[in-house]
Amino acid sequence: MRRVRLKEFGTFYSGLSGKSKSDFSEGNALLVTYRNIFNNPVLNPAIKDTVVVGKDEKQNEVLWGDILITGSSETPADAGMSSVVLFNPQEKMYLNSFCFGFRLNDMNEALPSYIGHLLRSTSIRAAISKTAFGVTRFNVNRMRFADIEIPLPPLNIQKEIVSILDSFTSLIGKMKQEVEMRKKQMEYYREKLMAPQTNWKIKTLGEIGTFTRGNGLQKSDFRVKGFPCVHYGQIHTYYNTCIYKTKSFCEEDLAKKLQKASYGDLLIATTSEDVKACCKAAVWFGAGDVAYSGDSFCYSHDQDPKYMAYLFQTEMFAKQKQKAATGAKVIRVSGESMASFSFAFPPLVQQRQIASILDTFESYISKLEKMIELRQKQYEYYREKLLTFE
Repeated sequence: MRRVRLKEFGTFYSGLSGKSKSDFSEGNALLVTYRNIFNNPVLNPAIKDTVVVGKDEKQNEVLWGDILITGSSETPADAGMSSVVLFNPQEKMYLNSFCFGFRLNDMNEALPSYIGHLLRSTSIRAAISKTAFGVTRFNVNRMRFADIEIPLPPLNIQKEIVSILDSFTSLIGKMKQEVEMRKKQMEYYREKLMAPQTNWKIKTLGEIGTFTRGNGLQKSDFRVKGFPCVHYGQIHTYYNTCIYKTKSFCEEDLAKKLQKASYGDLLIATTSEDVKACCKAAVWFGAGDVAYSGDSFCYSHDQDPKYMAYLFQTEMFAKQKQKAATGAKVIRVSGESMASFSFAFPPLVQQRQIASILDTFESYISKLEKMIELRQKQYEYYREKLLTFE
């Protein structure tokens, strides 16, 4: 079995550079986001994000067969996640500045799909995590990444492995498409049900509740048991609309110093790398209080908790968030800004009815996502068997 370093059969290129916040509002080219790469071993072609790129700008364009890699993360284990591009972009497409690309020199030597599967395998992921350095945020050292050694069998063996693994990823892909379709359906009804009516009362979020900023909690404070806690990054990646129990815990002594949310409060992640993900909110429905980190807010209010969580997902909220967002590489929305957001609110009875309808959609989507998780584990089992070449 031949083993080669990545730099021996491909070249690396950087993501976008020299961009400001205004370049990402209404662009003339497609933008591959960090989340698209992180979440999808095969890049999702349904790209809606855009960026302004001038004719004379020297930026690296993303092409079919490229392997895209996230350049930073909050932990070494999550750094350097990869996604292979298996479609021909119909428009010019560029890469998020937090990421970089890898382009094969010769498709007759290595298949993009094979490299894509391999870079997500356990053994290579372990090697990739060792290339990341940092304290609160870990950045991939590209020179060390390029030195990673991988097994490269003959092309016919690569094709056989890809054929087997693709049968799993194809099924998972179809299931993900079903989830996306159901999410669009839910979005349609959410916007329709929550559209203001004449008898609804207009109020600011500051009039019906208070925002309290989190403090202190770091991922290094996590324990397997203790006081329940939520890190802002987990709101983005782990929790949905409601949180019934936490993934993480912290020491009781630390919890005494941290801000805490109570039953029915919203936990809001107010920091993100793109404005669309900023202000993701989840309701705390756990037993007792929960501690939460900086870069997040607790919103205590007198409305229906689930209705408020769904409100934070609406286009109405997104428009006001867009205007209030600050920063270029790291986007933030302050508690003071959110307190000034105004909406028309229905009576509590109607809020609960709307939330109940939306819960039906979310429950079905959640079941589909659990089925995808099971298929993903099955795929990972066979991937490890095939790519260790035992």
